Amino acid sequence: MNYRFERRYTGSVQAVIMDWAGTTVDFGSMAPIRAFQRLFAGEGIEVTLAECRAPMGSEKREHIRQMLAMTRIADAWTQVHGAAASEADIDRLYQDFVQIQIESIRDSAELIPGMAEVARELTGRGIRLGANTGYSRDMITELVQRAAEQGYTPEVVITASDVRRGRPWPEMSLRAACALEASAVQACVKVDDTGVGIEEGLNAGMWTVALAVSGNEVGLSLADWQAQSPTQQQVLRERAHGRLAAIGAHYVIDTIAELPAVIDDINARLARGERP
Repeated sequence: MNYRFERRYTGSVQAVIMDWAGTTVDFGSMAPIRAFQRLFAGEGIEVTLAECRAPMGSEKREHIRQMLAMTRIADAWTQVHGAAASEADIDRLYQDFVQIQIESIRDSAELIPGMAEVARELTGRGIRLGANTGYSRDMITELVQRAAEQGYTPEVVITASDVRRGRPWPEMSLRAACALEASAVQACVKVDDTGVGIEEGLNAGMWTVALAVSGNEVGLSLADWQAQSPTQQQVLRERAHGRLAAIGAHYVIDTIAELPAVIDDINARLARGERP
């Protein structure tokens, strides 16, 4: 007779790897939007919120490339500059973007409500915390310092400039898992507010938790979100939940404050022999 033996991890969650803007800091993920609008305005091109948000979560040079490939922006660029954007243009834009983004991040470093408490609870359970981002190492330095001052200090921070291939490739999450000494990817959870960030976690073989309200999908600052009527909030919430669920996230919640309950559920599923 033929037999097949399957090996399953049945322990608890060992590591949680979280994105930055829209996930742990900067409710609404506003810093990148302001930076991209300022960058393109400097080139004589007005870009919309939707155009800025479409590639969100990607490494920022790739983000610029994807925006320049959008038909309307490509046409506007050609009209202003007389030719299609070149690799040299992308290089120049990225160099300009770095300083603009650093300045924008400086003004958007506040932790999302509940984040400090979640960090304390998870570390109290023995879960190790890591972070990754589509930002480069140069962009993230001050943000990490500001987050620490507010009570959140991930053990490991991996940026898009630290790996050969950023999201949706799994390299950042896998590198963080190794640094956090996780014994299996099934024991790791990737938390993100963007579709490409959720794809990263799925490609790494991890559990994925998508944040619908605090991040890119709703795309409102905390003040603007709170100014919405309950009816409008529900419309925006359901739309964002649906989009992130369709990408394949194992869980979709509103904000990071709900994460501990999700970890409890994942632990129960792991104990039953389930895997991502």
